[in-house]
Amino acid sequence: MPFQLNDAKAHLKEHGWCKIPSVLSTDEAAAVLDRLWKAKEEAEKRGEDTYMPLIDPNPSNIRVFYLLELDPIFRDLIANPTAIEMVKSVLGESFLISNFTANIARPGSQSMALHSDQSLVFPEPWRDVWAVNVIWCLTDVSKANGATLYIPGSNNYVSRRDVPANARELLVPFEGKAGDIIVMDGRVWHTSGANVTADQDRALLFGYYTAPFVRQQVNWTAKLPREIQDTLSPEMREWLGLNPLGNVGVAGDLRYLSVQYPEDDAVVAK
Repeated sequence: MPFQLNDAKAHLKEHGWCKIPSVLSTDEAAAVLDRLWKAKEEAEKRGEDTYMPLIDPNPSNIRVFYLLELDPIFRDLIANPTAIEMVKSVLGESFLISNFTANIARPGSQSMALHSDQSLVFPEPWRDVWAVNVIWCLTDVSKANGATLYIPGSNNYVSRRDVPANARELLVPFEGKAGDIIVMDGRVWHTSGANVTADQDRALLFGYYTAPFVRQQVNWTAKLPREIQDTLSPEMREWLGLNPLGNVGVAGDLRYLSVQYPEDDAVVAK
């Protein structure tokens, strides 16, 4: 039976996540992975850290930031039509691209903190979905090689008190094949998995999209060189928050007063 995107949207809405298979072919995923390693090298030449001791226990967990600046292939992926359609199914027509990063779990890598994306930046209660991650699998992903671990049903948690004391025992992996994407809403509690294999890398990309009133993790106006900004479509400029006007009319009503509240013909006649 062919994959149905509407089924994925329904699963995402109910469970807080879904998997969409083969958005990239195996060869395409391998090509992106090759360019990711080159992006890592370029980032390090610029003096950017690819190991963050604040969140990762050891350097076997590699993180590459600012992917949109480093290679045009990542600008293509962040605007992939399937990814954008899934984002819009949660956040609506208006949203921002907050960040696009890579996480490569090499053998020996360990888990970061258990968290939900919204719990890091929003005060309780977390009743609405204001963030979405689109996770690109560039390698086959398994529990053994460090798949992202999540708590089923945690998209229904509205406060930190809802996280159970045995949370670690409840974690299950998002497993997939190279080329799959996993879409996860910002309320799902998760962590990076430990890579206990001897020789397998686990490479994931995280496209992080938010509601338009949320401050972006990256100031793209400052980070993206002008020559890159000038190549972007009007749609991409809007998503990156590059235009001078933003966060206007997202949820309000900006129709003229005469349209919002038409004068009564009888009153006008008097």
